[in-house]
Amino acid sequence: MTRFDDYPKSIKKAIRYIKQDAPLVQLPQLETVLFNSIKKRKEVLLNSKTAQ
Repeated sequence: MTRFDDYPKSIKKAIRYIKQDAPLVQLPQLETVLFNSIKKRKEVLLNSKTAQ
């Protein structure tokens, strides 16, 4: 697993925001956005890998 310090600055800022400042009502929305973004990226990578 990659160390936290090795991630891009934007990811580190997002994680710190979630850990320190995000209000409870915003967490489900953030979770949905992050999950959907990761899911779409996986699909793109898998589709490009199978197309080769």
